[in-house]
Amino acid sequence: MSLWPSRNIWLTRASLGTGWGSISLLKRLDTENYNVVVISPRNYFLFTPLLPSCTTGTVEHRSIMEPVRTILRQKKGRVTFYEAEASSIDPERKVVRIFDTSEIKGSTTETEVPYDMLVIGVGAENATFGIPGVREHSCFLKEIGDAQKIRKRIMDCVETAMFKDQSPEEIDRLLHMVVVGGGPTGVEFAGELQDFFQEDIKKLVPEIADRFRVTLIEALPNVLPMFSRQLIEYTERSFKEEKINIHTKTVVKKVNEKSVEAEVTLPDGTKETIVFPYGLLVWATGNAVRPVVRDLMSKIPAQKNSRRGLAVNEYLVVQGTRDIWAIGDCAVAGYAPTAQVAAQEGTFLARLFNNMAKTEALEEKIRHLSSSLNLEPGNSAEISQEIAELERKLRRIKDVKPFQYSHQGSLAYIGSEKAVADITWFNGNVAAAGSLTFLFWRSAYVSMCFSMRNKLLVINDWLKSKVFGRDLSRE
Repeated sequence: MSLWPSRNIWLTRASLGTGWGSISLLKRLDTENYNVVVISPRNYFLFTPLLPSCTTGTVEHRSIMEPVRTILRQKKGRVTFYEAEASSIDPERKVVRIFDTSEIKGSTTETEVPYDMLVIGVGAENATFGIPGVREHSCFLKEIGDAQKIRKRIMDCVETAMFKDQSPEEIDRLLHMVVVGGGPTGVEFAGELQDFFQEDIKKLVPEIADRFRVTLIEALPNVLPMFSRQLIEYTERSFKEEKINIHTKTVVKKVNEKSVEAEVTLPDGTKETIVFPYGLLVWATGNAVRPVVRDLMSKIPAQKNSRRGLAVNEYLVVQGTRDIWAIGDCAVAGYAPTAQVAAQEGTFLARLFNNMAKTEALEEKIRHLSSSLNLEPGNSAEISQEIAELERKLRRIKDVKPFQYSHQGSLAYIGSEKAVADITWFNGNVAAAGSLTFLFWRSAYVSMCFSMRNKLLVINDWLKSKVFGRDLSRE
């Protein structure tokens, strides 16, 4: 496929999603060169790394949200935003069908948006792996609504456990919080949950404090598989000290309303079924392809063998298409589905599109100068020199290297004001853990927050929860 199309493509560039990839693209894209349309069912960017902190009130949810229209206001060129969800993409007609998902409906609830260039950054949905009961009884942790639901359920469990004449068995079940998934999200949530009970619930509801338990279930042999061995061992030791139970090599087979059935592989290779009664179950593992992406894949023959998302080439172009790009969790580019990858992909596409616009302008100028050679024979030497200089500049701009991910490291909070960090440093990795790493974790996350408003709000939330404690209100 040719990266530089010969036709004029400077019409409508549509972008689906307002996640890490799409917002990184939008921030750096010169919107004066394009007619940009952004489509997303949520009208804000969410700083997902701090989402586990929202579940316990350490950070308030609005502190990690940045309205899309605030971002658009900072752009020089006009950008149109539609709060809607894409239901289908027609690569032949080059239109995206969208529908209104808001509670307030107008006379038009479904329509089509044409595009010349389309960037798909819709992310992924929660994978249940076909396990019965997961979707019905679990809480996920991907969106603000998920964090609010979890926060409410935690307090529901506490208050129900305190109900008069509640049986000891039922109190134990209600105060048993089960987390499925030993990646950064699951580990950070487990740490935040333990902090919440040790620092707040224990003081305000001491009668049941000793009954509280957190269990982390992971199918792999260890938690945080993307971290170094020493950090994995440090995390598992810290969790043991914090009395967070870790069950590795344990696969969930069925989720009931009040219990989880799992199969654990014992050291001798045999398997055993364990039942975990729970008050709260948080499912923090696995990504699945969204329906709109699955529908598009079925329309593109080159995508027939792709299962985890849209297969893309080295320039993030969807294979089998010419004017569609995919970034983030909905794309299969050979990288882990992380915010860091999506952000770098968005930045790469912004540079690519900006170069495309510069190329068009330079080619137009070269054509104009070439046509003036016959009209101004006296200035032919000067014009030829200018054309040669523009052609050299054009070659430099067109020389865009394929996308290459640069891993900056991994961070995870593990509770008790401790964190682990696997940071890329020059040509090697630096592994760090403990209280100083916790300070680094906080400073890194603050620096990554989208705006100064977000930075100040997050710092204020941390100070407020430290001085006054977390808010135990159920709503």
